[in-house]
Amino acid sequence: MQENFSLQPFNTFGVEAYSKYFIEVHTIDELKEAIAFSTSNNLPLLLLGGGSNILLTKDFSGLAIKLNLKGITEESVDENQVWLTAKAGENWHEFVLYCLNKNYGGLENLSLIPGNVGTSPMQNIGAYGTEIKDVFVTCKALDLESLDVKSFNLEECRFGYRDSIFKQEGKGRYVILEVTFKLTTEHHYIKTEYGAILSELKKLGLENPTIQDVSKAVIHIRQSKLPDPKEIGNAGSFFKNPTIPLRQFKELQQKFENIQGYPNGDFVKVPAGWLIEQSGWKGKQIGNVASHQLQALVIVNATGNATGKEIFDFSTQIIQSVKEKYDIELEREVNII
Repeated sequence: MQENFSLQPFNTFGVEAYSKYFIEVHTIDELKEAIAFSTSNNLPLLLLGGGSNILLTKDFSGLAIKLNLKGITEESVDENQVWLTAKAGENWHEFVLYCLNKNYGGLENLSLIPGNVGTSPMQNIGAYGTEIKDVFVTCKALDLESLDVKSFNLEECRFGYRDSIFKQEGKGRYVILEVTFKLTTEHHYIKTEYGAILSELKKLGLENPTIQDVSKAVIHIRQSKLPDPKEIGNAGSFFKNPTIPLRQFKELQQKFENIQGYPNGDFVKVPAGWLIEQSGWKGKQIGNVASHQLQALVIVNATGNATGKEIFDFSTQIIQSVKEKYDIELEREVNII
């Protein structure tokens, strides 16, 4: 246990903020001990994974726990399916590479997403036509109230777009310990129709792509438009893509002929990056904070000296600007602490 501990290395924005207490745990028993300490001392808890989906706007007056549970196990289900269980502290992209090295299919479209395995079900991470729910079997989580370990199946997780039970009524109650995924071993379903994957594969001269080729294309695309947090502080996509009623979208089309949207029944998903860019924010910098010059959806710690409050205030201005122009309210994807 350490006191007055800097959390700057544990958030990808690189924001300086201190926690009253800090501890790193490697087992469930250590985690339970840390929680018991916080309970007996009436301290709020902050669970840290990869630090890629949080914005620290102030010092934390409680106990920050860095989850470092590690390990991967496999269970063969049939001739074309294997279940892989990864502990919460495993790095997400390294886990994807582990699967690809074994020729296990299903996660290749989710390559290079920052963070750890434990946070992947929380917001049902997704990219290029794949979401966690597509390959999810179950996860185990520690109930912070009872300290019992509970299993959640696909239905119980209530996955939605960047959403799950862990962001709704279960928020702050459960710590995900491990996640089990179902992956293919031979007959892989190759998803290349979403985004720029097909054109990227053509650039690479790959006509009959393997899952490894799809991963390579996704990595190329992400690296070309998303900044590396190790080089400039950011948390990836800062906002969710808003979903609006079809009626509202048609009204906006009358005013903005080039508005982008992806219909889904009576609703349309509008790219948040497009809305932000059209509102004049792409590449714009105010003080220490900027909207990234290649991807407006990403807010960056431009100078490395931004405070969490500066970044939050910058995001508020973007929300207000898009609301005024399009009457669409953007929602932050990043957790605000």
